Amino acid sequence: MEQTTLFEVVMNLYRQKKFAELKTIMGQLNPADVANIIESADGRDVIALFRLLPKELATEAFAYIDPDQQEQLILAFTDRELREVIDELFLDDTVDLIEEMPANIVNRILKNTDPRTRSQINELLAYPADSAGSLMTPEYVYLKSDMTVEEAFAKIRAVGVVKETIYTCYVTEERKLVGVVSLLDLLTASYETVVGDIMDTNVISVGTKEDKETVATMLAKYDLLAIPVVDGENRIVGIVTVDDAIDVLQDENTEDIEKMAAIVPTDKPYFKTGVFETFLKRIPWLLLLMVSATFTGMIITGFESKLATSVVLTAFIPMLMDTGGNAGGQASVTIIRGLSLGDISLKDVWSVIWKEIRVAVICGACLAAVNFGKMLLIDRLLLGNADISVAVALVVCLTMMVAVFIAKLIGCTLPILAKAVGFDPAVMASPFITTIVDAVSLLAYFMIAQAVLHI
Repeated sequence: MEQTTLFEVVMNLYRQKKFAELKTIMGQLNPADVANIIESADGRDVIALFRLLPKELATEAFAYIDPDQQEQLILAFTDRELREVIDELFLDDTVDLIEEMPANIVNRILKNTDPRTRSQINELLAYPADSAGSLMTPEYVYLKSDMTVEEAFAKIRAVGVVKETIYTCYVTEERKLVGVVSLLDLLTASYETVVGDIMDTNVISVGTKEDKETVATMLAKYDLLAIPVVDGENRIVGIVTVDDAIDVLQDENTEDIEKMAAIVPTDKPYFKTGVFETFLKRIPWLLLLMVSATFTGMIITGFESKLATSVVLTAFIPMLMDTGGNAGGQASVTIIRGLSLGDISLKDVWSVIWKEIRVAVICGACLAAVNFGKMLLIDRLLLGNADISVAVALVVCLTMMVAVFIAKLIGCTLPILAKAVGFDPAVMASPFITTIVDAVSLLAYFMIAQAVLHI
């Protein structure tokens, strides 16, 4: 059933007060779909629909709901209702909730949690915002190496319902991580088998201060459902699960796209961001790029007298600037992606430059050859533009080769240099590189024109 149709069905039943039928339909839905329906409702309907849900489904759906509506629900909850929701949330979801809420809501949430949970929440909040520690949950299944498989299953049955995942279990000795065993390993072993005999001792783990984007990348690289987080003494303190990693990668990709488009990143959805706030996110880079583009104007003004003797050169300035900008953008986006995925590191800078030089030579030669033919056959012969001579075509095509070469070189080196000095490589993307390439290309254009045309 289409989401819009489903929402209309739910709201029609709600308005007709057919609550029993409504509860039956809602109870069959995925929590994420329930959250979408609640988010689409208006005002007091949000609270009423939420209270109609079965307790377990309501808690699961709550984790997916937009923070603004989570706040609206919490304000409407009694203390008992709030405790029921918080008690059923996984600890990392509770921490995410607290980070999104204003101080008065945070105080109320903490007031309605037990002392042990409150202590765990404070520990997670103490980690740096972009670290594995802030992303992890302490709700994992741990086993002992001397347990039998039968004892391991008994342990999983006893505690698994309140853990983030049971598909990967961690083997510890005095809290130190010594191995990992999957549920598949346990299911395919006999009850008498000792866990220590089937566990994998080659455990991939991360430290509490590891950057969360690196953690997410590792989960993707090794196809893990979860990755353990250990302290300096290799004691396991939590795990990061793949669902949290997906959120991190999505946020990082969105941030990179915004930076590459010269927009200050925001964590709000498009329609949740006001017009003035959107203006504030976009105007700083626009102002910077506008000011930096004045150098292009200064170069043209400086060669104005030269252009006056060969006006036809002016017509090809936009094409040369666009070609250079596009060439630089291609190189920068490729390198930024490689840096993000870990395919390229700082030590690869000379290999990258050498490769891009060869690509630039081939691309530049191809573009120049096609453009040379186009200028003489189409512009001069077919369109009858007598001002376009072989010398003019040569100037334009030589400049195009230089522009592509410079653009590729700048496009591949700036992101790596940004990474080396601690900046986000995404900042060195198309708009910034285009501005630099435009200025350099124009200088090359006029210098080549002077040499060839003697203007």
